[in-house]
Amino acid sequence: MNPSTQMLVPVNTEDRSFPSPVKIRAFDPAVAEKWDNFVLSLANGTFFHLTKWKNVIEKTFGHKSFYFYAEREGRITAIAPLFLVENWVIGRCIHSTPYSTYGGICAADEVSESALLDHVKQFAIDQESGYLELHQRSSRLFPDFHPNSLYVTFTTELSTDVEANWKKLPRDTRYMVRKGEKAGLRTQHGVEQMDNFYSLFSESMRRLGTPVFPKSFFENLVSEFGKQIDLMLVLSDSQPVSAVMSFFFRDTILPYFAGASPEAPRLAANNFMYWQLMKLAAQRGSRTFDFGRSKKNTGAFAFKSQWGMTVEPLDYQVYLVRRKTVPNFSPVNPKFELATRLWRRLPRSLARSMGPRIVRWFP
Repeated sequence: MNPSTQMLVPVNTEDRSFPSPVKIRAFDPAVAEKWDNFVLSLANGTFFHLTKWKNVIEKTFGHKSFYFYAEREGRITAIAPLFLVENWVIGRCIHSTPYSTYGGICAADEVSESALLDHVKQFAIDQESGYLELHQRSSRLFPDFHPNSLYVTFTTELSTDVEANWKKLPRDTRYMVRKGEKAGLRTQHGVEQMDNFYSLFSESMRRLGTPVFPKSFFENLVSEFGKQIDLMLVLSDSQPVSAVMSFFFRDTILPYFAGASPEAPRLAANNFMYWQLMKLAAQRGSRTFDFGRSKKNTGAFAFKSQWGMTVEPLDYQVYLVRRKTVPNFSPVNPKFELATRLWRRLPRSLARSMGPRIVRWFP
């Protein structure tokens, strides 16, 4: 099927609230503003549904995008951001959306959602992909899809009262924050600290046995999103010990990429950093702190569990086309255990050089 083909979907004539048919259209740059306004208008719209994320992924990784939307009477009523990812490791897949916590189909009504879902399923078949994966945040399991239940996400509400936010933290977490304060840690903000951030981030990824993103990924994020990006560095004396890149979206802050030196745990630098970020977010008017996704039974999961946040299962789901089983390319998959151990032993320079070439294989 040609991606630009329009598909008319008849609506039940008894449904008086939707008298006109749904049209499925391929994304065109001319509708970028309408697309983004639609994302901002819906509670289930996310940072990763914005067209700027599309631009970043295309520029950084070269994955080809296929964005579709449902339209009724000239209004966008549902969107589906898709990317084609193909390599010798994972085969050929359609993914919504790469390197994101959230994504998938975002719809204003069930009729539009159903029409767009049928379209993307047929698109995955026409593309002869192995599978289609949707990063739904909270959704029913769509027909013919299989759940991918590896991930959860952590969130907490922020108050304008700093003391109220402090009291919500578990006692042990407050102790660790105070430890960082007593160690004399301080923070500074600014995207001009990119080199220090990337050094800490890439070293953390190597210790985890995970290939690192290219530096251009973060530079492109800053270029596209501008003031929606915050880069915080934690310093011990003048030495960077931890760092985090965060996204601001509506009334939510999402600390998304972080790195730390080997000295950070001794100084409680990460605890200190995230508390400082909570205070900053509340001052900027954010009302939700979205700690992002983590795989169950991992170190990141255990760390986030110490903050007393709401834990929400993520409803990722997979539509099998040519594959017979749901893929699991997670680093916690036992099949990747040897590769993870070997990666940890790589020299820093080699890991930083090879990582960006490999990480693009795993969306």
